Amino acid sequence: MTTNCESCSNYVYDDQADCYACLVNLDEDEMYRFVSKTNYNCPYYSADDEYSVVRHQI
Repeated sequence: MTTNCESCSNYVYDDQADCYACLVNLDEDEMYRFVSKTNYNCPYYSADDEYSVVRHQI
């Protein structure tokens, strides 16, 4: 299963660069897999789920 950066909480809009960027600094091997699009499964993927805390409290 590949991860979708657009639904990750680490993928945020950078006002200075005027584009979206990942907050995680990938190492050289991870960056190569990500850029080459070889079914990269990001180990830092965190679902941008606003209600996870609420569900945990229930």
